[in-house]
Amino acid sequence: MTMNFFNPVTTQTWTNGRHLVRCVKVIQETADVRTFCFMAEQPLLYFFKPGQFVTLELEIDGEQIMRSYTISSSPSIPYSFSITVKRMPGGKVSNWLHDMLREGDELAVHGPVGNFNIMDFPADKVLFLTGGVGITPVMSMTRWLFDTNASVDVEFIHSARAPRDVIYHRELVHMFSRLPEFKLHLICENKDDIGETWSGYRGYLTQPMLELMAPDYLEREIFCCGPAPYMNAVKSILRANGFDMSHYHEESFAATPIDVQEDVQELAEQAEVDAEEIDYSEMLSIEFAGSGKSVRIQPSETIHAAAAKLGLHIPKACGMGICGTCRVELKSGQVEMDHNGGITDEDIEAGYILSCCSKPKGNVVVNF
Repeated sequence: MTMNFFNPVTTQTWTNGRHLVRCVKVIQETADVRTFCFMAEQPLLYFFKPGQFVTLELEIDGEQIMRSYTISSSPSIPYSFSITVKRMPGGKVSNWLHDMLREGDELAVHGPVGNFNIMDFPADKVLFLTGGVGITPVMSMTRWLFDTNASVDVEFIHSARAPRDVIYHRELVHMFSRLPEFKLHLICENKDDIGETWSGYRGYLTQPMLELMAPDYLEREIFCCGPAPYMNAVKSILRANGFDMSHYHEESFAATPIDVQEDVQELAEQAEVDAEEIDYSEMLSIEFAGSGKSVRIQPSETIHAAAAKLGLHIPKACGMGICGTCRVELKSGQVEMDHNGGITDEDIEAGYILSCCSKPKGNVVVNF
């Protein structure tokens, strides 16, 4: 007699779009940093390019807010994904996540998207430069390289306020202790005030430090993420030494939360332009097939603005073509899309656009 201990399952693969997920674990990384792990109710393979991000769709105090966070886990562990969030003083979303999001809670996410990833820029020698919570996308990259036994020479330089603020400290030490081609360097601005000794680098990253830790840094593919002053300092060092900046990549996402009602109202008010200033001969028709509504707009206006004029809300977070939240399907017509990495080439080929940064080149029909 044989027994079948496993039930057959149908596994789907994650694609860019809106997905419902459930928080399955909360990990306290440091005093003010937590990792939130998510899974789908039905088995779902969360494959993404290490370094990409998702946008959370949240309701806080009765308002819908969209906020993007880098995926800190690796696609090598495919049935879940994680984000790591630092509690920011006065931060509406980060404080809500720390105080309110618990295991078992369900929410919607959009993505994954982002040009800052290690798969699009393969190299035999890489240099990771991170500051504070900017470590999260690079941690995803490092976990991927470690789990896949990649033949890559890695120099990882991370800056933190104090030893207790080094996110993923023990995991980093573990990974880098097992692979001789992985080298870890930590810089702490201050020592802990609890008397713990620190024998590593102190202060801020400088050129002499960089030359000591990674003497061949000019020969490496560089991935940088951290506070703006940190990234600016890194770029100043590289440019002063003639580094080919085509091999420098940084995570520059800086979206702000959008209040849905204020966003729609603001765009609607913008539509109330003095009729004498409009050239009606140039106006184009924008039809939203899902709602059966249409409107005429100027070629200089976006598809998102056209929707707002009709009282239709296409979710968005950044308004700059970065986060990918406002993705819609273009059924017919052509647009000029000036995005910043918030949509994949595969999505574009499949007929999708980002409404916040797409302007019509003729009459357009959108599936929304």
